Amino acid sequence: MGSSMIKPETSNLLNDSMFMKACRCEPTDYTPIWLMRQAGRYMKEYRAIREKVPFLDLCQNAQLAAEVMITAVERIGVDAAIIFSDILLILQPMGMDLEYIKDEGPVLHNPIRTFDQIRNLREVEPEESLSFVFDVVRSTRAMLQPNIPLIGFAGAPFTVASYMIEGGSSRNYANTKTLMYNEPSAWHDLMSLISLATAKYLNGQVSAGVQALQLFDSWVGCLSPSDYREFVLPYTKSVIDAIFDGVPLIHFGTGTAMLLELMKEAGGQVIGLDFRVELSQAWDRLGQVSVQGNLDPCVLYADYPEIEKRAKQVLDQTEGRNGHIFNLGHGILPTMSVDKVVALVDYVHNQSGKL
Repeated sequence: MGSSMIKPETSNLLNDSMFMKACRCEPTDYTPIWLMRQAGRYMKEYRAIREKVPFLDLCQNAQLAAEVMITAVERIGVDAAIIFSDILLILQPMGMDLEYIKDEGPVLHNPIRTFDQIRNLREVEPEESLSFVFDVVRSTRAMLQPNIPLIGFAGAPFTVASYMIEGGSSRNYANTKTLMYNEPSAWHDLMSLISLATAKYLNGQVSAGVQALQLFDSWVGCLSPSDYREFVLPYTKSVIDAIFDGVPLIHFGTGTAMLLELMKEAGGQVIGLDFRVELSQAWDRLGQVSVQGNLDPCVLYADYPEIEKRAKQVLDQTEGRNGHIFNLGHGILPTMSVDKVVALVDYVHNQSGKL
């Protein structure tokens, strides 16, 4: 994995945090909570920075990226931080022409459609081409309270491959599935390249100072279970198997109600659930593993009593089992209220401490 890639020792303060205990399925004093996109446009401090700094520049500025996350963690009182970054940053070193367009999101101007394009992709050495991400990790860890774990992340191979092939977001993933079905050897080469780079990238984040990892498979819910098993599972498993021992990994996807057992087979100490599945039923199916989730983000548009009611429903579905990390079933939306996010975090802490 490279000479400087070693797993640092984790302090007792971090190891004994509620988040890390929940990752290990150990009893906790209360349910730990963090939220996807907890540093984002819903916060005025973030919007003020983004008015001056383009998104990609922010991801590459270690000091600013750390400040954005620290501000969010301190403002809303969550139990873990996640590095400020993006799942597509790994694509530029491969030779993809990535641009973040205002109000449109990420666009790849040279989408992959042929075997020749795949052959011309470059292997990624993250310590060289993504060193700025490791700088973000180091800066965030240095500024973060010593008892708050830091989560690193990457996109899972299928979701990254889909972005490369579609050139952006997609409704039906027709180009991805066309390549998958018609050019299986090309698909194999692409997924192998992404998997190798992703494993190195995640271990590099651990070496730089994160305590846990999340693998985002945001688009994998478009696949049938049989396609997941054939075209995705071996590659996701190879990434997770390559991660340093003792580093908890959260394996998250959306629209994955029919894929949960396969996701568990691919790996991860924690399975992230979206809001389209009942947490208690999903956990029954998954068995002995921690789970993360799974409040519908749009509940945060409701009034305070409704937010508390819905959050309690999620907490009650754990049925007293160890190993629950509270999160939304997807990310915080830009138009949500900071006060309601804070209220959710406070409620989860207070209510779960009584259970």
